[in-house]
Amino acid sequence: MANVTQDNIKKKRKSMQRRRRIQIFRLVFMCVLIALLGSAILFVGISVYNIASRVYNEFDSMYQGYNDRRNARIGVVDPKFDGYTNILILGVDDAEQGDLQADTILVLSFSNDTGKSRLISIPRDTYVNADSSSGKLGDLYGWGGANLIVRHVSSLLGISIHQYVVIGMSTFAELIDVLGGVDIYVEENMDYEDPQSGLTIHIGQGYQHLSGEDSQKYLRFLSSKLGDVGRVQRQQKFMKALYAKVLQLDTIPKLPAIADIFQHKMETSAEIFDSAHLANVLRRMSSDPPTTVMLPGYENAQGAWVPNIAELDARIQELFPVQDLVEETTSEEE
Repeated sequence: MANVTQDNIKKKRKSMQRRRRIQIFRLVFMCVLIALLGSAILFVGISVYNIASRVYNEFDSMYQGYNDRRNARIGVVDPKFDGYTNILILGVDDAEQGDLQADTILVLSFSNDTGKSRLISIPRDTYVNADSSSGKLGDLYGWGGANLIVRHVSSLLGISIHQYVVIGMSTFAELIDVLGGVDIYVEENMDYEDPQSGLTIHIGQGYQHLSGEDSQKYLRFLSSKLGDVGRVQRQQKFMKALYAKVLQLDTIPKLPAIADIFQHKMETSAEIFDSAHLANVLRRMSSDPPTTVMLPGYENAQGAWVPNIAELDARIQELFPVQDLVEETTSEEE
C-alpha cells in the first residue's frame, strides 16, 4: 500500500509540473504573440503616419500654391464681396490670326445666399491705362492673357473678381449645340459678308431658333445703327435667353457633355479647391433672369469707350448694396 501511495504522489507531482510547464509555455507564447502584434501595430502606425505626413505636406503645398496663384490673379480681395461669386467671362475669336483679342467681356455675379445674378457688360473697346500705356481693354488679352484683364476689370469696377472663364467661338458654338440651341427675337435683318475673313451672316428679323454657329454670328454682327453698343445689348439679351435655357429641366441629361466641354475645351482659373463652392452656388441659381448693366460711358473720337466713373460707382452700389452684405454677414455669424 505504501508503494502504491508513493507512486500516486509521484504521478500527481509529475502531472502538476507538466501543467505548470504548459502554463508557462502558454504565458511565454502569449507574451511573444503580444510583442509581435504590438510591433506590427507600431510598424503599421508609423508607416501610416509617414504616409499621412507626406500626403498632408503635398496637399498643404498644393493649397499654398493655389493660394499664391489666386492672390497673384485677383490681388487683394475686398471682404465686402465675400457674399458674392464674381466670374469674368471672356469670349475670344479662336480663328483670328496674330494677337488674340477678347471680343466679349462680361462679369457674371451670383449672390451666394439667394442665387440671384447680375450681368455687367463691358465694351471691348473700353479705354484703360495698362502699365503706363493707354489702350483698349479687349487688346489686353493678347498682351497678358486673362490675368491681366482680371486685374483691370477689378480695378475699373471696384469689385473682386473671384474666377474667370475664357471660351473660344468654336467652343461656344459647340456648347450651344449641346444645349439644343437658343430661342431669341432678332431685332433686325442681319446681313454681312466678309470674304477675306470667311464670315457670312444672314439672319432674318423675328423669332429665331439659333444653332451654335448662328448664335456666334448673332453676337458678332456689328450694326451700323448702334455699333459696339448694339453688340453689347445683344450680348445681354442673348445671355438672358441662355440663362433661361440652362435652367430648363431638359438640360439635366446634358450636364455630363457640358462638364466635358468646360473641363477640356475652356480656359478657367477654377481649380479643385473651388469646385465645391461653385457647385453650391450653381445649385442655388435663382430662376429670376439676371439684372443686366452696361458699363456707362461714351464713345470718343478715336472709337474708344470712355467710362463714366461717377455713374459707374452709382450702378455698382445698386448692384452690390452694402445693406445686403451686412445682412448676409450677420446671418452667417448666427
